[in-house]
Amino acid sequence: MSESISLTINGQPVTVPAGTTLLKAAEQAGVSIPTICYHDYCTANGLCRMCVVEVEGSRTLVASCVAKAAPNMQVQTHSERVLRARRTVLEMLEASVDLSEAPEIQAFSQELNADPQRFPDAEKRQPPVVDDNPMYVRDYAKCVLCWRCVQVCAEDAQYTFAINFTGRGFETQIGTFFEKPLPDTSCVFCGQCVGVCPTNALKPKRQWLMEQGYSTDEIMEMTRTERRRRKRAPLSAE
Repeated sequence: MSESISLTINGQPVTVPAGTTLLKAAEQAGVSIPTICYHDYCTANGLCRMCVVEVEGSRTLVASCVAKAAPNMQVQTHSERVLRARRTVLEMLEASVDLSEAPEIQAFSQELNADPQRFPDAEKRQPPVVDDNPMYVRDYAKCVLCWRCVQVCAEDAQYTFAINFTGRGFETQIGTFFEKPLPDTSCVFCGQCVGVCPTNALKPKRQWLMEQGYSTDEIMEMTRTERRRRKRAPLSAE
C-alpha cells in the first residue's frame, strides 16, 4: 500500500499518494490551475510558469506541474502574488508571440485581465513559415516554446528525436538538427507534434493551404505535383 501525504490547498485539507504533484493534488481538491506547457501525455517540465503556486516557507513561487506534495505543506493556488506572476507571463507572451490561434491562452488572459499592451516596446517574433514537407507547416511566430512537440517526438511517444530547441535567447525556436528540411531528418510524419501544439504553430498543410485561399482542387494538384517531384528526385540525383 502506497504512503499517503496530507497537505492543505487553499485552506482545504487534501490527502494524496506520495509522489503526487501539486497540480494533481489541486485537481483532486477541485481546484483548477492554468497550464500551457503541461500536457497529460507529456513529461512535465515547468517551462511556462503558468502553473506556479505559493508554498508557505518557499522563497519563490513553485511550478505545480513538477513540484511534489509534501507532508503538512501549505499551498495557495490563487493568491495575489500567484495571479500577478501568471498575468505577467501572459502579458509577455502577448507582447512577443502571435496568440491569435490559441483560444485557451486567450481565455486565461481574459480571466486574469492581462494587458496585451503592457510591454509596447517588445519585439514580436516573426520568423517565416517553414513549408518544407507535404504533411504540415511550422509557423514559429505562434510558437510559445512549450516543448510539447519535442517531447512527443522523443521519449514520450515516437523516439525519433527529429526536433529540438535551436538558437539562444530571443532567437530560440524549435528546429531540426543542422536546420535540415524535415524529410531529410528522422521524422516519420506521425503528426503527434501537431496534435499536442497549443497554439497552432504546427498545422496540417492542407488546412494551412485552405486558409491561404487555395481550393481543394488546387491543393490536390499541388499534392500530386509534389509526389511526382519526389518520385523523380532519386533518378535525377543519379
